Amino acid sequence: MVIGRIIGTVVCTRKDDRLVPFKLLIVQPLDPDGKPFGNCLVAVDTVDAGASERVLVVSGSSARMTTVTRDCPVDAAIVGIVDTIDYL
Repeated sequence: MVIGRIIGTVVCTRKDDRLVPFKLLIVQPLDPDGKPFGNCLVAVDTVDAGASERVLVVSGSSARMTTVTRDCPVDAAIVGIVDTIDYL
């Protein structure tokens, strides 16, 4: 899992029929201090996330295990909106 921030959207005039109901969002991964790091990724939005929100992203086969992305051609899926993070 990766924590990231929504920084944009991807608009496709044509895409796989199984992806038609989904928004595709650009996510910038965040380090534990909340600073951007690494490469951005495109993720399927399964939780109706919005601009600038912090989100949880799963990738690989985990992205195809949600009830809405099962059997869809996805490599990354947003599965949660982060409200707070507490470190011990």
